[in-house]
Amino acid sequence: MTLFPGMVEPVLGASMLGRARTRGLVDIRVVNLRDYAEGRHRITDDYQFGGGGGMVLKPEPLFAAVDALRTPGARAILMDPRGRTFTQAVAAELARETHLILLAGRYEGVDARVSERLADDSISIGDYVLTGGELPALVVTDAVARLLPGVLGAEGATERESFASGLLEPPQYTRPEEFRGARVPAVLRSGDHARIARWRRVQALWVTWRTRPELLKGAHLTSDERQVVERFERGETPEQID
Repeated sequence: MTLFPGMVEPVLGASMLGRARTRGLVDIRVVNLRDYAEGRHRITDDYQFGGGGGMVLKPEPLFAAVDALRTPGARAILMDPRGRTFTQAVAAELARETHLILLAGRYEGVDARVSERLADDSISIGDYVLTGGELPALVVTDAVARLLPGVLGAEGATERESFASGLLEPPQYTRPEEFRGARVPAVLRSGDHARIARWRRVQALWVTWRTRPELLKGAHLTSDERQVVERFERGETPEQID
């Protein structure tokens, strides 16, 4: 739900999302909030009580739109920097829902009664400021839709991605085997699937430990994998680990 449908329709019609919509795997509709505004001029914003710079989205059109669109079990979610942080776990949670209504705010903010009495949830995609909620809504849509059955095509693809297992993905390579002096690791060309799986897991642990060590706290690691992390902490590298 947005004041600027033209910002989001091109994204929703392209690539994975576009194909998923065409195949009927997901039903994504862009709603123009102005269609639910009252009066000849369809006003959707107003000055805020108490003074202060910037305009604020009025509650009436948002309530009217959600009331008209809500189905039994639907969840209305406000894109809000004060909301809970969007993560892969939240994406998985939302993918289990049957109907989501994403509310994209604009201007200086949204009347507080929307978050207090209309929205079932509020979500933030990060600690930074954007001009509106359209981009966050697209992020949520993309992350959720790709978890739905059949959307990605390859069975099990989402389980192998970053964050799905609590770890970041290991390095990936394609042809040519050598490019500007850099070769694809020999283990990936060995055909030994057990060695390749082990290499990828060690690399995933290494990348996560180096760049996002806080993720390891919530990852489900085996005792062997915890020993690998301990070896990293002692100064060893993946090349020193069988």
